[in-house]
Amino acid sequence: MKFFSGKKDNANKKLVEQIVLENYNRYYRMAYRYVHNEADACDIVQNGACMALKSSHTLKNPEYAGTWVYRIMINECFRFLKQPGHFSYEDMCEKNCLRTDGREDSYTDIDLRRAVDALGDRDKAIIILRYFEDRKLEEIADILGESVNTVKSRLYRCMKKLRGTLSDGDGQSELNFSNGMGG
Repeated sequence: MKFFSGKKDNANKKLVEQIVLENYNRYYRMAYRYVHNEADACDIVQNGACMALKSSHTLKNPEYAGTWVYRIMINECFRFLKQPGHFSYEDMCEKNCLRTDGREDSYTDIDLRRAVDALGDRDKAIIILRYFEDRKLEEIADILGESVNTVKSRLYRCMKKLRGTLSDGDGQSELNFSNGMGG
C-alpha cells in the first residue's frame, strides 16, 4: 500500500480523469451498444472510470492513457455481460416486441443490431470500435491487446459473417460495407 503518492502518480490520475471526462459520452455509447440499457451503460462507465482512477498509478506510458482507459471500459463491458442475470426489462420487452416508452421503435436496422449482438464479445468489440467509434486498426489492436494482423483478420471474418447473416436470400447483401459502414 502506498502512503505517499509521487508527482507521476498525481499526474497520471489527473490525465486519466481528464480523458474520462472528455470521452465520457463515447464510453457511454460503446457500453450502450453492448447492453442496450441506459442504466446498465451508465453503471459500466462509472465502474470503469472508478477502476481507471484507482489504478492510474499503474499507467506506465502516459502517451497511451487514452487506449489504456478504453481497454478498461471494454473489459468492464465484458465483465458485466458475464454476470449472471443481466437480462434487463428492456431486453424482455424487445423480445416480446414491446417498447418501454410507448414510442414506435426508432432503430433503422434492427437486423444489423441483432447480427452484431450475435457475435462473440471480442469480435463485437472490433466491429463497435471500428465502425461505430471510428477507431483505427492500430488503436483497436492496442485496446484489445492483440496484433494489428489479428485484428484485421478477425475484422474480415466478422464482416463476412455479417454479410452472410444480413443477405437477403439470393446471396445479395442488404448492406454495403465497401466504405466501411453499413447502410
